[in-house]
Amino acid sequence: MNIQIFGKSKCFDTKKAERYFKERRIQYQSIDLLRYGMSGKEFDSVLRAVGGIDNLIDWESKAPEITLMKYMDDKRVKEDKVFDNSALMKTPIVRNGKQATVGYCPEIWAAWE
Repeated sequence: MNIQIFGKSKCFDTKKAERYFKERRIQYQSIDLLRYGMSGKEFDSVLRAVGGIDNLIDWESKAPEITLMKYMDDKRVKEDKVFDNSALMKTPIVRNGKQATVGYCPEIWAAWE
């Protein structure tokens, strides 16, 4: 397994995800999403794995961009805005090769083991 956890340093779900893998002695790479972001290929891979941009956006965020995106139909514009501003992504984003999850999903991670 090659686990990557993209998260925000103050996100409790990210900390829970890291604890989940630590308790099972599964090595992972932790990446601060706000500081380093994602590469274009990583972003595209995650979008395909999670089923599109609407599943990647943190709709509960207080950011004004989120309110605007609720009324947008153009997925390409949404993708560009989210790629440019990592703070709009729901975390943690956990990748295992071509598989990925958004949010805290231990039932899916258990199937990866």
